Amino acid sequence: MTETQQNPIAQVGEVRDIPLNRLKASPKNARRVGHSAEVVEARAASIQTKGLLQPLVVEPELRDGGGETGYYLVSIGEGRRQALRLLAKRKLLPKAAPVRCVVDTHNDPAEISLDENVSRSDMHPADAFEAFKDLAERKGYGPEEIAARFGVSAQAVRQRLRMGAVAPALLDLYREGDLTLDQIMAFAVSPDTERQMQVHALLAPHQRQPYAIRRAMTQAKVEADDPRAVFVGLDAYVAAGGAVLVDLFTEAGQGWLEDVALLDRLVAEKLQAEAIALREAEGWKWTAAYLTYPYDHGCRRVWETLLPRTPEEAAARTDLIAEREELVERYADLADLPEAAEARLAQIEEALAPLEDRYGFDPADKARAGAFVLLGHDGDLRIERGYVRPEDEPPAEPADDPGGEADAIAEEGAGDEDEAAGDEEEAREVEEPLGQANAPLSPRIRADLTAHRSTALRHALAEAPELALVALTHALLLRVFRGVGGYASCLDLRIGSRNLAAEGEGIEDSRAGRANAERHAQWARQLPDDPEAYWDFVVGLDADSRMSLMAHCVSLSLDAVRGWENRPMAWSHADRLASGLDLDMSDWWAPTADRYLGAVTKAQIIDAVSEAVSPEAAERLSGLKKAQMVEVAEPQLVAARWLPACLRTPGRPLPWKTPAAQAGDASEPEDDAA
Repeated sequence: MTETQQNPIAQVGEVRDIPLNRLKASPKNARRVGHSAEVVEARAASIQTKGLLQPLVVEPELRDGGGETGYYLVSIGEGRRQALRLLAKRKLLPKAAPVRCVVDTHNDPAEISLDENVSRSDMHPADAFEAFKDLAERKGYGPEEIAARFGVSAQAVRQRLRMGAVAPALLDLYREGDLTLDQIMAFAVSPDTERQMQVHALLAPHQRQPYAIRRAMTQAKVEADDPRAVFVGLDAYVAAGGAVLVDLFTEAGQGWLEDVALLDRLVAEKLQAEAIALREAEGWKWTAAYLTYPYDHGCRRVWETLLPRTPEEAAARTDLIAEREELVERYADLADLPEAAEARLAQIEEALAPLEDRYGFDPADKARAGAFVLLGHDGDLRIERGYVRPEDEPPAEPADDPGGEADAIAEEGAGDEDEAAGDEEEAREVEEPLGQANAPLSPRIRADLTAHRSTALRHALAEAPELALVALTHALLLRVFRGVGGYASCLDLRIGSRNLAAEGEGIEDSRAGRANAERHAQWARQLPDDPEAYWDFVVGLDADSRMSLMAHCVSLSLDAVRGWENRPMAWSHADRLASGLDLDMSDWWAPTADRYLGAVTKAQIIDAVSEAVSPEAAERLSGLKKAQMVEVAEPQLVAARWLPACLRTPGRPLPWKTPAAQAGDASEPEDDAA
C-alpha cells in the first residue's frame, strides 16, 4: 500500500442539517469588515436559484460553564448565513430552514476563518467574462435572467458579456498582463472582433491608451451628441433602421451612430422639409437648406423694417395713450390709484402691447429674397432671413445725370480714353475759344479743381469733430451693412470683418456671439432701404445713438485672433483695448470639457487646478484617467472662473486670486476627486 492509501486525508467534522435560526455570527471570525449589501444580495440570488453549494463550517456555542447552548457559531460562511437570513426575511425560506453545516471542533475557528479569506484566489476577470458569455450562448439566458441568478445588475452582466465577446487573442494578452482592463473595455466599445484586431495591429504599444483605442474603434461613427444626431433625434434614426453603438463602460452611456450615410440623409431631408415649411409659412421667394452657413453665397442682405400701422391701429393707439395720460393726470395727487383706475390702466397696457412698434420684412423684399435654413452648433434649427440673390435684384433705374458726370466717373479707370478725350476737348478749346457754356469740364481740369476742394474739405472736417464723427459713422455704415464704401462715401476707409466662426467652434451660439448678432439686427431694422438715405439717417440720430452705431461698426472690424499669423503689435493693441474696457473673459467663457479641458493634456489640467484651486486639489487628480480628471476638474475650474493666459486682461485682478476666492479654498469639498 502507498503512503497516501495508508494515510488518507482526514475528514474533520460531522455534516449536520442545522436550523437557520440556530446559526449565529462567530466573534472569532477574522473578517472584521462585514460583507456589503451588494455581496449579500448576490449570494442570496445564487442560493435561491442554485441552492447552497457549499456547507457552512460551524462550532457549538458554549455556556460559561462549558455546556452547549443549542446554537452554533459560523466560522466559515458568514456571508452565506446573511444571504439565507435575507431570503428568510423575504419569506422565501422558513426561519428554521435546515442548513447543511460541518461541525468542526478540532480546528481553531479564528485560524480557519483567516485561512478561508487569505488562501482564496479569485478567478481572472477574462475567465469570468468568457464564462458569462458561455452561459448566455449555451443556455440562452438574457442579461436580466443572468443578473437575477447572480444577484448583480443587468448592466453589469451586459458589460461582462460585451468584454467576453472581445477577440480571444486580446483576452489572452489580458491574461498574460500585456493588456489592461481599461484597454479591454476600450476594445469592447464595438463587438467587431475583426476591427479590434486591426486597431491592435495599427497602434504601437506606446499608442494604446484607452482613449486612443476607443477613438480608433469609433472613428467611422458619429457621436450621439453630434449636432446632426441631436437634430434628427435618436428615435428617428433608429426608426429609419440606423444602428447605435453604446459604450457600456461609461456612466453616461456614450453612444455612436454607425450609419453615417443614413444620418446625413435624414439631416438633409429634415432640413429640406424645414426649408419648404418656412417658405410656405412666411412667403419667401426661396429657401435653401445647408449644413453650415454658406459664406460664399454672394447675396445682398435686407433687414426687417418698422411695420406701418393701419389707420385703425394708429387711431386706437392714440386713443389709448390719451386715456392713459388722462387717468394718470386725474389721480396725480393720490399715492395709490383707486382699484377701478388700476384695473383700467392694466387693460390699457394690455391693449397697447400689440400696437407698439413692430418690425418685419417688407412684402416686396420677401417677394425677391430668401432665407437659409441651417443646422446650429447645438443641434437646433438656425434660420438666416433676408438674402437677395444677384439675379433677383430689381433693375437699376437710370440716374438723373444731364452733365454726364456719372459716365465720366465710371470710366475713370480707363485712363487712356479719358486722357484722349481731354486732349480732344483742349484742342477744340484752342480751335473754338468760345465753345459752349454748358459743355462738361475735362477730367484733368475737374481733377485739379476737386483736389483743391478735397484739401479744403479735409481742413474743414478736421475743424469739425462732430461732423467728422457723422462722416465716419456713415462710411462705416455703408461698409458694414451694404458692403460698399469707396464709391458711396468720399472717405477712403477700409475695414474688414474676419469670420471668427471659422476659428472658434460655436462662436455664433455663444453668449457674446448672440449679443453681437442681435445688436446688428436691431440696427439693421432701423436703416432705410436706399444707401443714399444713410447720410440723413446718421445726421438724424442723437449723439448717443450715433456713438453706439459707430462703436458697433468699428467693433465688427476687430480681429484679435492669435492663430498662425505673427501679429505681435496687433495682439499688444488687443491687450490694451481689453485693459481699457476692463474685459473679464470669465464672464464670457468657461473652461468646460468641450471648450478646453478635453483638448489639452492631463499635465495642463493639473497645472490649471493647482493655480486656480490649490496644489493639494491638483495632487488628488494625478492618478485619475483623462475622462475622470476632466469630470472632476471642470466644476472646480468653472467655479474658480479660471482663464488660460491668452484670455487674461493685463493689469486686471484674476478672480481666483482674490482674497474671497482664496478664503474659499478652505471650504473645498473633500470628495472632489473621489
